[in-house]
Amino acid sequence: MSLVLIAVSVLAAVLLVLLAAATGNTSLFAGNYDVLIQLNVAVACVLGALVVWQMVSVFRARAAGRFGSRLTVRFLLLFALMALVPGTVVYSVSVGFLGRSIESWFDVRVESALEEGLNLGRAILDIMLNDLDAKARAAALDLADLPPARQPAALGRLREQAAVDEMLLIGATGVLSSVARTGTRIVPGLAPSAAVRQARLSRMYRAVESEPGGGLVLRVIRPVIPQSLSDEQRLVELIQRVPERIAQSAEAVQSVNRDYRELALSRVALRRTYVFALTLTLMLALLSAVVLAVILSRRLTAPLATLAEATAAVARGDFSRRAAVLSADEMGTLTRAFNSMTEQLATAYRAAEGNRLQEEKARAHLENILASLSSGVIVLDPQMQLVAVNAAASQILDHDLASLPGARLDRAPTVATFGCLVHDQFAKADQWQEQLELETSGKVLVLRGSLVSGGDRTDHLVVFDDVTALIQAQRATAWGEVAQRLAHEIKNPLTPILLATERLRVKFADRLSAPDAQALERAVDIILTQVNAMKSMVDEFRVYARLPRPSLEAVDLNRLVGDVLSLYEHARERIRFEPAVDLPPVLGDPRQLYQVVHNLLQNADDSVTARGEGDIVLSTARARAGVLLAIVDSGGGFPEGIIQRAFEPYVTTKPRGTGLGLAIVKKIIDEHHGTIELVNRPAGGAEVNIILPLAGIQSEGGG
Repeated sequence: MSLVLIAVSVLAAVLLVLLAAATGNTSLFAGNYDVLIQLNVAVACVLGALVVWQMVSVFRARAAGRFGSRLTVRFLLLFALMALVPGTVVYSVSVGFLGRSIESWFDVRVESALEEGLNLGRAILDIMLNDLDAKARAAALDLADLPPARQPAALGRLREQAAVDEMLLIGATGVLSSVARTGTRIVPGLAPSAAVRQARLSRMYRAVESEPGGGLVLRVIRPVIPQSLSDEQRLVELIQRVPERIAQSAEAVQSVNRDYRELALSRVALRRTYVFALTLTLMLALLSAVVLAVILSRRLTAPLATLAEATAAVARGDFSRRAAVLSADEMGTLTRAFNSMTEQLATAYRAAEGNRLQEEKARAHLENILASLSSGVIVLDPQMQLVAVNAAASQILDHDLASLPGARLDRAPTVATFGCLVHDQFAKADQWQEQLELETSGKVLVLRGSLVSGGDRTDHLVVFDDVTALIQAQRATAWGEVAQRLAHEIKNPLTPILLATERLRVKFADRLSAPDAQALERAVDIILTQVNAMKSMVDEFRVYARLPRPSLEAVDLNRLVGDVLSLYEHARERIRFEPAVDLPPVLGDPRQLYQVVHNLLQNADDSVTARGEGDIVLSTARARAGVLLAIVDSGGGFPEGIIQRAFEPYVTTKPRGTGLGLAIVKKIIDEHHGTIELVNRPAGGAEVNIILPLAGIQSEGGG
């Protein structure tokens, strides 16, 4: 900006020197009039551009909200008013005074006489041009009444009637015919193409033209109206030379006026030079005021802007910014106080950041611990809304609890039973333990709840475990002991009962009458039948209680299923086997696995037979954890109240069954380290999926 001010000052000094020289030497000024005017205009434009640019920059900074822009705008408006108000008054008075002074230096009457002479010459030429235009309209009307072929022949007659020097008939391709007064040679004869185009467009052309050799020529062009739309549009051109005396008089007046204008140029140029000089002075004052306002505002706002930037950096968390102390006044004292405050904030922030990192590490460690726990952990806030949950909780409850932050568990449809129990228990006691069996999955959970105080609030902590497998194992053990006791206590009295019944038949059969003997025989048969049934049940209990440990070996599961199917030749039309190709062998006891497939196939066949129709599909496939054996039937399926307890002894849907079939199957599969799953199909029927380990994996693991 300082360079701009220096350049403007130099230009102003140059203009003042030129102004002084112009007032003392008019001829010298007149010879350099164009240069001075162009220089004044250029400098005025530069000054105006600088003022506009500076003001636009200031207001743009104000619109962008830049710090200090408001103060700059206020200074700018104030200094601009201080420069414009007195400058405008001086400028107006000076321009008026100079105009009146310069005008008084010249004789106004001479200029008026010259102007009147020029106007008189122009009036005579206008009269002659109007007369020629009237003749052109008349000739155009006469030609319009003639056919196009006869128009060129009539051109000479019309020229003589109009008494003009030359007449031309112009068509689309050029001059069709032309006639001129004898001894008269008009140059040029044909009007310029621009004049012809103007006559066609505006339907008239009239002008006063100068001849190359001197003199004036009047030219008028009028269109000839065609008789039909198919005829070409033609033009008639009339040329009349201005009398030599009138032309010489007009040129003489114009020459004298031109000379006077050249003499009067110094008056106009001098006035314009003064006006430009005053304008430049006013604009220089305005630019100086604007620049001074900007410089002053920047000097005042620069320290404040530095503090504002540092404050913004502190607000963003950057406590390393320090403001430079530029002076020893109050602003310097404020800057030093700000730097001291920033240093204290940086120290406090580092301490808080360290505490936060330690808290995050502790929280991450706690989250890792919760994630590694097999127990489900749920944290509820004082309003019983979900705060935190680990992955084991979602897995046990078969629901993604992490998708329910801030929700109440007793109002969530999928875990409403669980949530209601937790809510009710915390309403009764601060610490509690309860067992819950989920109706949807049949899982048995053991829940423990307690209050945990942290900070200014107390949360509710719930820890629970899935003890379904443990309870099933306990039940299986208990049923094994019961089965062993039943087998021992029931089978011993059965043999004396059988012997006593046979003795009664032998001893009293011959002594009784026929009706009594028949009644005795029926009673003995009933006793023997029921005793044999009890012996069969005792044998099943003995098998369940004393199931031998499996003798593991590599077993071809496809071949084993085929052997079992040979027992069901009577039902092969509704049984279909879909073996997998290249199925690897499983590790198992062939006899026990044979019993498993036989029991499951028998249950499926009984279900289909009871329904009266349907089919059974057995299939094998390679699974990620081993080999899958699936048995699917379209029978009645498992009742909802039994499917969760189907593997417990004495749970059956058959009227004469003991319920030990699936219990033995489950026990055999567990001994083989496999899994079994019962599923009711949506379309009807049941599906049993068994996964057995591969022979190679088990042997490697056992080794």
